[in-house]
Amino acid sequence: MAPGSVGVAACPSADAVRAPPRKRCHGGGPLGMALLGGRALERALSRQTAGFPFFFLSRRPVRSLPQVESELHKKLVIDAWGDQLKHQRQQEATEREEEKRFENEYERARREALERMKREEEKRRLEEKQRAEMLLQQMEELKLQEMEATKLKKEQENLLKQKWELEELEEERKQMEACRKKLELGRFLRLVYNAKLKQRAQQIQEELEMDRQILLALLEKEDEDQRLQSARRERAIADAAWMKRVIEEQLQLEREREAHLQTIFREEAKQVWERREEEWEKERKARDRLMNEVLAGRQHQIQEKMEFNRRAQEESVKQREELIRELEEAKELTRREREEEEELKTARKQELEAQLTERRLQEQEELERQRAEEEEERLAEQRHEELVQQEAKRMMEQGYRHRPYARPKTAWT
Repeated sequence: MAPGSVGVAACPSADAVRAPPRKRCHGGGPLGMALLGGRALERALSRQTAGFPFFFLSRRPVRSLPQVESELHKKLVIDAWGDQLKHQRQQEATEREEEKRFENEYERARREALERMKREEEKRRLEEKQRAEMLLQQMEELKLQEMEATKLKKEQENLLKQKWELEELEEERKQMEACRKKLELGRFLRLVYNAKLKQRAQQIQEELEMDRQILLALLEKEDEDQRLQSARRERAIADAAWMKRVIEEQLQLEREREAHLQTIFREEAKQVWERREEEWEKERKARDRLMNEVLAGRQHQIQEKMEFNRRAQEESVKQREELIRELEEAKELTRREREEEEELKTARKQELEAQLTERRLQEQEELERQRAEEEEERLAEQRHEELVQQEAKRMMEQGYRHRPYARPKTAWT
């Protein structure tokens, strides 16, 4: 190239400066500038060198336009790819931080949910333990109430038995008293009459036997003396007959006296019996009064115990019914709590599954987005490589063509 052509070669032409800009098809940015081709590089170079002094431009080493275009294109591509790589790395770092933050938040939420579930489970176990202890205590109380009811029932039966036995004793006592009166009266009369009659009969018999012996002795003596003296014998017979009559009269008199004595003894025995009966009646009345007081007191005690036992049984029945009702309520409450707990577990499980599903969907969407971006970047890189190769091929095919450039005006003219 001639020395005089330095300024022309270094400066763009006026037509190039005034040429309308091409319509961009790749958007702005360094990568878009890199994809515009040699014409855009020429206009950019013209704009960069338009305001330089001529003498400065004339002293710079002169390079060919394709070389400048190649270097600028290379620099722009490197800068564009560097910016894009930096932007991509920043975006990846931001996405990693966002993903990490999301994972941390998800993990924290999961831990909090697990801790909450653990606390609630511990609280539920404690409540179930307390409820089980309360139910066990209520069952023990119910068992004691049933034992107390059985005891009260047996005591009631025992009191009824004692009452019946007491009534039987009173009846037996009355019957015994009546029998005793009859037996005492009959025995007394029998003893008195039998003893007196027996004694008197024995006495009379002894006297009569004595008289008979005497008469027999006299008769025997008269038989011996009969030969000696008949007159005396007759007189003795007469005397014996008279004596017999006298004895018979005496026997009759004794019988009358015995009957009279029996009447006297009967009347005296009756009087004695009446006196004794009065004393016995007084003693019996006093004894009956004491016995009635004792029996009435015992009857009152039994009645009070039976009344207390009845009230205790009613109270025991009420307490048992209350305990049974509380046990039924506790069982129903436990059943409802278990159902609510199962529903809560199911809801939490569904919530966790929904969160996991959402997380998987987000991860899948993120993975698809990354794949789409990678695919887009790969396609963009592929298009860029194709464009670069096409531009390089075009520039190699066209070679360097001299382009007229307008001489820049000097600053001092």
